[in-house]
Order: sequence, then C-alpha cells, then structure tokens
Amino acid sequence: MSAERNDDDNKPSSLVGRLAGVWHTLRRPSVKYSMLSLLAVGGLGGVIAWGGFNTAMEATNTMPFCTSCHEMRDNVYKEYTSTIHFQNRTGVSAACSDCHVPKDWVHKFVRKIEASNELFQHFIGTIDTPEKFDKKRLTLANNVWASMKKTDSRECRNCHVLESMNPEFQRPRARKQHLEAMKAGNTCIDCHKGIAHKNVRNLVDEKTLEQMEAPLASYIREIPQSYIAGLARVEKREAEQAAARKAEIEAAAQVIAAEKIAASKIAAAPAQPGAAAPAQDAAKPAAAAAGGLDWSGVPAKTVTLFYPGQASFEWIQTGKDHGGARPFNKGERCSECHAKEVKDMGAKIVSGDKAEATPIPGKRAFVDVQVQAAYTAEDVYFRIQWQNTAHKPVPFVDGGKMDPANAAKLAIMFVGKEVERGEQAGCWVTCHHDGRYMPDAPKKEQLAASPAAGEIDLSQGLTKYLAETRSAIELKGDGTPRGGGDKLKGKDDLAAQFGKGTYMDLLRFRSGGDPENGHVAAQRVMSGGVAVKAEGKLDGDTWTVVMSRKLKSDKPGDISFEPGQLYTMGIALHDDYTSARFHHVSLEFRFGLDNKDAEINAVKK
Repeated sequence: MSAERNDDDNKPSSLVGRLAGVWHTLRRPSVKYSMLSLLAVGGLGGVIAWGGFNTAMEATNTMPFCTSCHEMRDNVYKEYTSTIHFQNRTGVSAACSDCHVPKDWVHKFVRKIEASNELFQHFIGTIDTPEKFDKKRLTLANNVWASMKKTDSRECRNCHVLESMNPEFQRPRARKQHLEAMKAGNTCIDCHKGIAHKNVRNLVDEKTLEQMEAPLASYIREIPQSYIAGLARVEKREAEQAAARKAEIEAAAQVIAAEKIAASKIAAAPAQPGAAAPAQDAAKPAAAAAGGLDWSGVPAKTVTLFYPGQASFEWIQTGKDHGGARPFNKGERCSECHAKEVKDMGAKIVSGDKAEATPIPGKRAFVDVQVQAAYTAEDVYFRIQWQNTAHKPVPFVDGGKMDPANAAKLAIMFVGKEVERGEQAGCWVTCHHDGRYMPDAPKKEQLAASPAAGEIDLSQGLTKYLAETRSAIELKGDGTPRGGGDKLKGKDDLAAQFGKGTYMDLLRFRSGGDPENGHVAAQRVMSGGVAVKAEGKLDGDTWTVVMSRKLKSDKPGDISFEPGQLYTMGIALHDDYTSARFHHVSLEFRFGLDNKDAEINAVKK
C-alpha cells in the first residue's frame, strides 16, 4: 500500500465538516479582524446613510422648504400668516408639517411617498398660477379633509386633545360643541375646515357636507372626569352670576316699593301749619323728563348689538355657512353659543371677511346699549341709551346717507306665540336671503312677475317676513335662490295663522318722524298697532330713547303683556342714517314683568 495520501482525503465529506472548516478559518486572527472591520465600516456606513436620509426627510418638513415653491409661498402661505396658527398671544405657532405630516415614522414615510406626486404636479405646472390654484383649491382641500377624517384628525391631535380641554376657559359655544363631539363621534376637521387657509367649505353642496361631517361611532370618546369637573365649575360660576343679577333686580324692586310707600305716607299726612315743603333728594330727581317716568332705581342691562351683514334665517340653518347650524337645528338658542362673542362676530362681518359683500368703511362692529324696562298699571316703558358715532358715509349711496331724514331709528320686536324657532332666534326669523340688499334679492322684473305681487307690497323689494307665511322655504341654496318670498300662502291660511299668533310685534322710534307700531307676518307692516309714544334726543354724544305703549291691546299684530310671563324680544338700531339690513342687532332675550327668570326685566313703578 502506498504511503501517499490522495488530495480528496483532505476534503471534508460532510456539511458539519465543511462548517467546521469555515469556523477554523474565521478564527484565524487576520480573518477575524478583517470581518470585524467590515462590520464596523458597514454599521457606520448604515448609520451615516440612515442619518442622511432622515435628515433629508426632516429638511422637507421645514417652513423654508414648504415655501420654496411659489405655488405655496404666494397662495396658502400668505393666507396662513394671517391666522392664529401663525401668530397668537402665546407665540406658539404651527408649521406646515405640524398639520400635514404625521409624527410617527411609518405614516410620515408613507406621506413623503405620496408627496412625490405633488412634486410631479409642480414640475408640470398644474397649479403654477393663482387662477390654476383657485380652480384646483376645492379638490386639494377635499383631499386633505378626507385624509384627516380618515385618521380622526391625527395631526390636529398632535397639539389639541379633546380629553385634555378644560371647558372652564372656553366660550359657551366651544364647550358645547366639544362635549357634543366626544359624545356623538365627531372629529376636529368636521368643524374646523379652513382655519389656516382660504375657506372653501361653502363651495361644497349641503348633502355632501352632511356626509363628510357625519359622526362616526368609532370616534366616540369617554368624557373625562377633568372635563366634567371643569364644566361643573363654569356652570356654577354662571349660575352664581345669574343669581346675583336676580338679587339686584329684587333689591331694586324693593327700593322702588319703599319709595312708593314713603311717598304715599307723605302725601297722606296732614299739612302742619308753617311746615316747610319736604326737600327733594338732589341725587334722585322726582321724575325724569323722558317718558314722564322716574328711572331712578330701575336696573340697567348692557346689551351688545352687533353687525349681522347678510347672515339670514336660511344662512344660520345651513352648515356650509354657519358652523353652529348643527346645534341650532337641534333646538339651541343663538345666545347659548354666541352671547359672549357678539363683538368678535360683528368685527368679522363688518370687515367683509364673512357674510358681507358690501362692507362700509369705518362702520362700527358693535354698539353697547343700556336697556331699562318698567311698567305701570296701564303701560310698559323701555329706556335705551347708546353712544353716538361720527358719520361714516356709505360708499354705494349718493350723499353717503341711506336715510337722510333719520339719524337714528330704534326698533324692538317681540315674538308671537306661534312663530317657529322664534324663541331660539328672536327677530332673526324675519330676515331672509331674498330680502332687500341680500344675496338672493330678486330683480325688479322678477318682483313684478311674482305670484305674490298682487297680495303684498313689493314696491321696495321683499321686506321682512315669516317662513310660516310661505308654502316653501329654500334653505340650502345649492344652485337655487334661498328664501321663499314668491311662495306666499293663500289669504285664508294667512288669516288663520295670524289669528293664532304667527306674527312679530314691532315698535320703532324714528328721530326724524313719528313712532310706529306694526308687525311682521307675510311682510313688514308699520301701522295698525295700539298707539306708541316715543321720545328721543342726542345729549352730547349720548342718545336716549324712551318708548311706551299700553300693556294690553286688541289691535292686530300686538302682543299683550302680563306679569309673570316671559316673552322673546330683540333690539335693532339703525344709527348714522342707515336703513334696511345695515343695522346693528341683538341676539334674542327673554323679557318679563317682575319675572326673576327674565334677562330683561321690567320693574313696576
């Protein structure tokens, strides 16, 4: 046998043997260090590559990158800089990526891939001019809204968490809406479209909007105890304020009663020979000249009248116009949501930012008026004071004065017992989208051809009217005029409704004419009621107007007042020679005679 070995004998004959051979090779020092070096270099390279990739991706989240193309810089960025997300009292701002890019890495990476299409659209010039951008704006907005709805407003919740909100520091409207959102399953984007850019929500038809903003059961949240506690605190504080107001009214009534008793005793006491006449209290005049009534001791309530623009009865019930349409249509009063923000609403509307197509430069957004109310055995009195303003000419009227004969007109309207939604909206139920100076006001030729032309006076256009007097009211206006001015019901139906109390009682003072007592039903009629007395004067820069009428009336369109009852009322002021809808109005108020629950309470004199 040969002593030489065959080369094949040196080859392992099994897998285990092969692996063992590899292991022995790797254990050689030179190979081991080479592998470790390779792994270290590869790891370092991976970290550098990952860091570079992540840094580059984060760089695309910065404001300079987002505004580096003129499409964004010249359109949505300009709009954003005028909103609270850019500048506010706390100095905390939200950049583009805070609202449009997810925070977690996986969703962020997906969003970046989707954004590649946006780069493609940039390079082919899809929205490279303002005209092209506006044409695509609704499509772009719909894409964002749908994405946010699908994710339960994920990016909004990076900063805003419903469960962490404290209603104690929110306005009534906000706390009501947020509570309802948690209960029903609504998400942020349902109510907060267009808060950082031009709002195109009003371009969506009402049916589609209702579908988009419908609550989802999966988004229902448990109301946190902290929210419930905050709500209890603010409701307690408001109840205490209301109780203080009632106590003030009661105290004033007691003072008046004591004064009357003292006066009656003095009048009944026999005169003593040589006795001097009782001295008058200089601080309390025996009788104020205006209205012949002593207003001392009658509490005054400050009521803010705001500029309403073209916000009609149809407008407040339409979701694409009015964010509060949902609670209103469920039965909430306007004042429940808006009582503490009327000045802000007036400022927004008077500027032309919302619900006003023809703003008047310099017109004030609101007017604070002082309201006092009193009554005797026969009459009810209202005393209203407000500050005058410098004349602001109306640019679309020759001479700048819409009503040159009247520097001021003051109206008070009371809701009849059968007016639908009257207790919710007050005099707003009389203002319609097809009225004079309103968006859908019919042209003269349309008025002449109207089926209602022979039944009501259309010579000055459509005046105020109640929805119940029309056979149909178009609320949404998707492609058709809103309102129902030409759809007047028959005479018999109107007479039957009027007899049941379907009307609004209207009292008005005019600085350049006689006072009026009329009503609103099928149209506005400024006559026919019981006689109303009114005195008004401008003393320095303060207007004082006193109106009175009989408590009881059997005249058509009049409401009779009884102690203990509550009535819904509204106040409107046409100051600075204005007319039609260019006035200032109040929200609805509860009026009563010696009624502790009244928001405007008349005390007996």
